[in-house]
Amino acid sequence: MQPLLVGIDIGTTSIKAIAFDTAGQTVAQAAIRTPTHYPRPGWAYFEPEALWQTTIQALRTMVTQIERPERIVSIGVASFAETGVPLDAHGQAASNQAIAWFDNRSAPQAAWLRNQISVERLFAITGISLQPIFGLFKLLWLRDNQPEVFARTRLWLNMADYITYRLCGVPATDFSLASRMMGLDLRRRQWSEEILDVMGIAPQTLAPLQASGTRLGTILPETATATGLPSNTQVAVGGHDHVCGALALGVTQPGDVLNSMGTAEAVFLPVTKPLFDPQIGVQGYAQGVHVGGDYYILGGMYTSGACVDWFRESCAADADYATLIHEAEQVPRGSLGAYFLPHMRMANPPHLDPLARGSFIGLRTDVKRGALFRAVLEGLSYEIRNTLEPLLGFAGLTAANNFHVTGGGAYNDLMLRIKASVLNQTLNVVSVKEATALGAAVLGGLGAGVYRDLPAALRQLAYTQIEVAPVPDEAAFYDRAFHEVYLKLYATLQPLHHAIDAL
Repeated sequence: MQPLLVGIDIGTTSIKAIAFDTAGQTVAQAAIRTPTHYPRPGWAYFEPEALWQTTIQALRTMVTQIERPERIVSIGVASFAETGVPLDAHGQAASNQAIAWFDNRSAPQAAWLRNQISVERLFAITGISLQPIFGLFKLLWLRDNQPEVFARTRLWLNMADYITYRLCGVPATDFSLASRMMGLDLRRRQWSEEILDVMGIAPQTLAPLQASGTRLGTILPETATATGLPSNTQVAVGGHDHVCGALALGVTQPGDVLNSMGTAEAVFLPVTKPLFDPQIGVQGYAQGVHVGGDYYILGGMYTSGACVDWFRESCAADADYATLIHEAEQVPRGSLGAYFLPHMRMANPPHLDPLARGSFIGLRTDVKRGALFRAVLEGLSYEIRNTLEPLLGFAGLTAANNFHVTGGGAYNDLMLRIKASVLNQTLNVVSVKEATALGAAVLGGLGAGVYRDLPAALRQLAYTQIEVAPVPDEAAFYDRAFHEVYLKLYATLQPLHHAIDAL
C-alpha cells in the first residue's frame, strides 16, 4: 500500500490541504479562502480559531476524495511568516487576533528597538534588516497596546507552528520561520538572549527550536475525528512557505534561483553560510536558515499577485483574468509608454522605505485598460529584475544557473513571456503548481520515516519543466526601458511619496 503524505499551506489568499504520493504527485486537494479581517487602513488580522476551523474543513474535504484514507501517514505544515499566535497558560489563544504579516501597526515598536540596539548590531546577530513586519514586533505591540493579552501570553507560535500544535499538541518552531522573527541568532541557530533581554521577552515564551522535518508525534484524537485522518498520522515540524517551496523543487544549491509568484513574490537563492555584508540589511534583503539544512538569501516583492488583484478589483470592475490577459496581449511591448511602480505596501529591495507608494506614470488618452494591465505585468517584471541583480551580487554570482518559477503567477503565460525577456533569462516553469504544500508534505514524510533522508526524498520527486525563453528583440527593448526609465522611478517619486505621508 503506497503511503500518502499531506502538506498544508497556510497562505495569505487561501488555505490548502493536499495529499501527495511519495513521488510528489497530487492525489487529492482542497483549498478555502483564508478568512482575513481589515478593521482599518493599514491593519489586518486573522482569527486563530477561524484559521484552524478552515484548516479542518480543508483537510476533511481532501480526505473525502481519497480511497482508503488509511494510506495517509504524515502531515507537514507551511505558512507565511511574521504572524504569530499568543497562547495562554492553558494552551488557548490569548487573543482572537493574530496580526497579519503585512499589517503595519507595529512600526512604533520597530522604531523603539532601533533606539535600544543599533541596526548594525541587529543585523550582525539576525542577518536581517530592521522592519516592522517581523514577528516579535507584533508581540511588542501587544505589550504596548493590549497589556492584558501580553500578561496572559505564555507561548508565541508562528502560524504554521500554531496549526501544527493544534494537530498534535506539541509546540515547536523551525529555523526558517524563526529567521523571520527578529530574535534568532543566525550563526548559532538559537534565540538571541541579547535581543530578547532588551525586548523584555522571556526566552521560554518562544517555542523550542527544531529542525524542519523533525517528528513531533501523532495527531490528537479529536483532530482525527474532525478530519477523517487516520489516528496514527504522524506530524512533523514544517517551515516558511517560500522556503518549503524551494525545497520541493530541489532549489538547495548555490546558483539555483527560485521565483515564487504568489500574493507576494520571492526571489530565493541558497547559500552555504550566512552573509553579513551590511548592505544586505541596508537594502532590505533577508536571509535565514533553509529547511534543507544550509542558508538562503531572499528578496522580492511584498505585493505581486496582490497588485494584479488590486488592478482587477479597482480598475477593471472585477473582469476575469483571461479577459485582462487577452486585452494586454493586444498591446505592444512597452504598454504605450505607461509604467507601473509596484510599491503598493512599501518599497521592495534594494530599497528599504515603508513610506513608498505605487504609481502609474506615462499615461495618455490612448492608454486603455489593456495597456494599463500590461504595464502592471511589466512593472512586476522590472521590479523582480531590480531585486534580483543586487541579490546575485551578494551571493557572489553574476547570473543564475537554474531559474525556477512556481506559484499562482506561473499560470499567467503572458506574465512569464514578459518576465523572461525583461530578465533576459530562460525560465524553468515547473509542473508542480503547489510547491509549498509539497515541501511541507516532504517534511512530514521525513518525520514519519517514509524517506531515509532529504536527498533520497528529492530523488523520488517527479515533475516536468517547461522552458520559457526570452525573445531577443523584446529583451533588448526591455533592457533599455529598465535602465533609462524604470531604474529612475523610485528615486524620482520618493520625495513626493514622503510628502504625501507627511500631509
